[in-house]
Amino acid sequence: MAVQTAAIHAGSDRASIGELLRVWRRRRSLSQLELALEADVSSRHVSFLETGRARPSREMVLRLAEHLEIPLRERNGLLLAAGYAPLYAERSLEEPEMAPVHLALDRFLRAHEPYPAVVLDRRYNLVSANDALGALLDGVAPELLAPPANALRVTLHPQGMAPRILNLREWSAHLLHRLRRQAALTADLELGQLHDELSEYPGVAVEAPHEDGSPNHIVLPLRLRAAERNLAFFSTISTFGTAVDITLDELMIEAFYPANAATASHLLAGIAGP
Repeated sequence: MAVQTAAIHAGSDRASIGELLRVWRRRRSLSQLELALEADVSSRHVSFLETGRARPSREMVLRLAEHLEIPLRERNGLLLAAGYAPLYAERSLEEPEMAPVHLALDRFLRAHEPYPAVVLDRRYNLVSANDALGALLDGVAPELLAPPANALRVTLHPQGMAPRILNLREWSAHLLHRLRRQAALTADLELGQLHDELSEYPGVAVEAPHEDGSPNHIVLPLRLRAAERNLAFFSTISTFGTAVDITLDELMIEAFYPANAATASHLLAGIAGP
């Protein structure tokens, strides 16, 4: 895994298009034949591309990248390695072209109140959040919230939310599993480094303690002590399914919902006022 990731990040000036295709294919645990069948090309052609005996067209690079589920950021790297110009732009959310997206995200965040919701980038850094997030952040050290605040670090750090998470082992194992999967899918070295850091925090579990699980749960809740109350949340994660911009392709929207009536009542009472 480490060798393959290093090869992907070696840069298009040192790694050939064939080497990069081979590394991504192996990361997806596909044989040349399986990739060829999925992409509707011959296995011989895939072999020739990987060994450098044939040069792929721009369309072929994009076709194989699509079937290998390579992130848009890395597809640009493949195009450069093959001698073509990058295809996918990376715009800031503050640019005029992104105004409709920026407004849509803001509308969702506000509409989700009084329940917490956040927008995260590819490395789980906080991009935006609604005011209800404060219900989760009580007692978090200010330095952890300084930009760019990392949502996973804020959650699991001993000066973050961790001391108030009642099921820290289960919740941390869930988050680290998600992080490992994201690192494997994207070949992002920094995600791997973040995983190593978080796994060293006190009370954090890398693997789920199955013996402590309850068969009555339909989703794993985040159980949090807040304002002398025990709250419970579950979350959903949304992405832009048709993104052709790198920024949008890498955004995640995590929305938290009350997992029981007591939590819902507590959050609703917060907006009702005294």
